[in-house]
Amino acid sequence: MTAKEEAKEKIIKLVAKFKEEFKEPNSKADMNETTTRNGYINPFFEALGWDINNEQNLPANYREVTHEAKQKVGGKTKAPDYLFRILDTPKFFLEAKKLLVSIKTNSEPAKQIRQYGWSNGKTPVAVLTNFEELAIYDCAYMHKDGDGAHIARLKYLHYENYENEFDFLWDVLAKESVKQGSLEFFAGTDTVKKGAISVDVAFLQSLNEWRMELASAIATENLTITENDLNYVVQMTLDRLVFLRIAEDRGIEEENQLQKLLSSKNVYKEFLAYCKESDAKYNSGLFNFKADTTTSHINIPNKTLKFIIEDLYYPKSQYAFGVLPVEILGSVYEQFLGKVIVLGAGNIAKPEEKPEVRKAGGVYYTPEYVVKYIVRETVGKRIAEIEANLQEGQDLITEVAKLKIIDPACGSGSFLLGAYQFLLDWHLTYYYQHAPKDYSLLTPDGNLTAKVKKNILLNNIFGVDLDANAVEVTKLSL
Repeated sequence: MTAKEEAKEKIIKLVAKFKEEFKEPNSKADMNETTTRNGYINPFFEALGWDINNEQNLPANYREVTHEAKQKVGGKTKAPDYLFRILDTPKFFLEAKKLLVSIKTNSEPAKQIRQYGWSNGKTPVAVLTNFEELAIYDCAYMHKDGDGAHIARLKYLHYENYENEFDFLWDVLAKESVKQGSLEFFAGTDTVKKGAISVDVAFLQSLNEWRMELASAIATENLTITENDLNYVVQMTLDRLVFLRIAEDRGIEEENQLQKLLSSKNVYKEFLAYCKESDAKYNSGLFNFKADTTTSHINIPNKTLKFIIEDLYYPKSQYAFGVLPVEILGSVYEQFLGKVIVLGAGNIAKPEEKPEVRKAGGVYYTPEYVVKYIVRETVGKRIAEIEANLQEGQDLITEVAKLKIIDPACGSGSFLLGAYQFLLDWHLTYYYQHAPKDYSLLTPDGNLTAKVKKNILLNNIFGVDLDANAVEVTKLSL
């Protein structure tokens, strides 16, 4: 019997079991989401070849299925229940619901899963299911307020159709099919889709809008400000807002901290106080007010900051910041930094392309796959050499810590981010193999501790650029 035939047999048995268990009218009432996941959704995807419970005992960064990566959507702490990956590449999020939630008609769970998939920018589809029903959504389309559950839905199935539609399930969702690009083919990722806007394009539009709102308001309120100071204040304010908002969605900062500032009489004053508290917590250049002697001495109207902060939260914002990849953030900022604010007559602020950008014909960002290849062929090979030439009494981790990686024209940090991620993955794999129970190195869920990550960053990663704002973005991303 082939793997496909075995999978079909398992799913037919699951369907029969489900039909028998819930033949009574009120039998679904006590079936919660966790029970549904363990009893039906997990076995369903196991039948399709996925290692749901990490039977291969892989480190966190290479597990085929990650459960509940913490995020927030709509101001509530929330998580996409599963992330399915091939090696280290995200393929699709899956949101599980209890049986009494209608997958076909309820727009709320559809909104959640679409926000995850679209905000990630790398997953062509997202899946929503309670086993009884299953829906697949196209992640090319940003969710809009008022969208029904059918919007951007590529496929809907009822469990009674799983047997007849098994070829579809296998050809699209089975692990072996996904490895061959089935999701990209099914979603038509190589086609131009009317009405679709990618998360990087949308976020760049948002950044540009926020920049102009800030620049115009600051120039009007601070008539003696220079162009250099104006650009610095705008950049630092946006960087701090974006960083803190992402930190909220990743569970590092308390929920809705920025939103709470909206009730203040002086929003900017309270925001600066929050940033100064953050300096003690993060100890980074982003909040270093000893080096930053400018932002504390200007005025920003409440109206302007309220507009931007409201734009960072649902319902005005459709970004799930916790799943927004740092590579996308870097590519967006690369485009963003191609322009500066200039002051015209009457202190009117307007954006203008940098001379070097005009000369080059635009901003060029190195694609992530190119970065990965170059890092693997340089940093990866260098670590392999260190390991191969290790002398008696030498410790591999200590020797790798001596490795210095510098980008002398780092821009917004694409290569340094790639190098840092490579080192994080390498260390995680090494510790997982050699010290899996050392909780000073690994967290209980199998990730590197913050202290280890910090040491790698400080020991190994270095960057320089003529553009001070680009350096700030690199630091923000790292």
